[in-house]
Amino acid sequence: MKHATLQIADDSLNQRRKLLKTGALMAGGAVLGLPGVVGAQTEKIKIGHLTPLTGFLGALGEYAVMGIKMAEEEINASGGVMGRQIDVKSEDSVNPQVASTKAQRMIERDGVAVLMGEINSASALTISQVAARNKKLFMSIGARSDALRGKDCNRYTFHVDIPVTVMVNAAGEALVRQGLVKGKKIYSLTADYLFGHDLSRQAKRFFAANGGNQIGDELVATDVTDFSPYLLKIRQAKPDLVATNLAGNQVTIFVKQYAEFGLPYPVAGFNLNTADAWATGEGNLGGIWPTVWHHEIKTPGTQAFVAKFIKKYGKTPENHAWIEYVSLKMMAQAMNATKSTDSEKLIAYFESQAEFDILKSRKAYFRSWDHQLMQEAYPFTVKPKGQSKNKEDFLLFGEAVPGPSQPLELLAPTKADNTCKM
Repeated sequence: MKHATLQIADDSLNQRRKLLKTGALMAGGAVLGLPGVVGAQTEKIKIGHLTPLTGFLGALGEYAVMGIKMAEEEINASGGVMGRQIDVKSEDSVNPQVASTKAQRMIERDGVAVLMGEINSASALTISQVAARNKKLFMSIGARSDALRGKDCNRYTFHVDIPVTVMVNAAGEALVRQGLVKGKKIYSLTADYLFGHDLSRQAKRFFAANGGNQIGDELVATDVTDFSPYLLKIRQAKPDLVATNLAGNQVTIFVKQYAEFGLPYPVAGFNLNTADAWATGEGNLGGIWPTVWHHEIKTPGTQAFVAKFIKKYGKTPENHAWIEYVSLKMMAQAMNATKSTDSEKLIAYFESQAEFDILKSRKAYFRSWDHQLMQEAYPFTVKPKGQSKNKEDFLLFGEAVPGPSQPLELLAPTKADNTCKM
């Protein structure tokens, strides 16, 4: 009996030793595994950023990279997103095919949480298709084609820049007020790709609705550098108004050559980024144009952004620098609010019509049914020659449209007019 008691005591002691050893091993394993857990919690949030850095939109893409990088640095300096740093990987989208390939690689190989960027509407379309297939959020920042928000829309893509319809309405209303549409002969030049075709379609609709007479519309390849054949056709047509549906540096080249030809017909257009306007030079540009933002907006947010940008880069920010900057800030706001990088949760947040400070006088929000950001736009023309202070000062901006007492959706396509089906 004594031996049996001793045996039971030894067995209990051995069992306790085993438990203690196992506990120590588990504790040791937890300690050893802690860096992995911490690493998972502090791993950078990767964001895939695509934008044209070459070709006819390359100059705009350079500003886009500067804007998003500045926002990245500010967000990280203030503690990041959910306590994690963000890592924006910017690459040249080149063309629609390359953009699609790079977007897929960013998702599969680089493990990005979301895709952002693009200016070329055709490239934005292929990226949005990749995003939908992979169920990853894509914030399309600078592409303006109505088709992207219409027949080609999908629930994984959100659109920041003003669409074609808003640009046409913003500039068109100003043209109507100046008596340049009703009963007038209008000759157009159109960029021969998705965005240009959309712009031409909407411009023709606007002119027809307001009594204008479209007498010509020439398709222009995006790599054209000699506009003399088109200028000769304009001279022969003798229009009352020349309307351009061009894009990127096409506008700059055309405006310069138009001035050299000395044609007397007024020029206006429905697409002109401020960097391309600056590049035309004082005395060459005229007419009325639309833009989404400019550095002279008198809000504390815009003025602070402009001062920081100039201090960092030594140049005035163009509208693509601003729009990329505020886009990353909006994405960070959504991630912090949802405490997640999950696309489904981010989509739900954006569709809730949460408001965003985009450095204008009014806050912006995404419409839930077509994912378009509702915001103000601005018409602009040029100052009389000799009144500008520098090469970036000759543009003269009008008041924001819609006006302060009007709904932000006033100039945008209505749900009844839109073919978007999520």
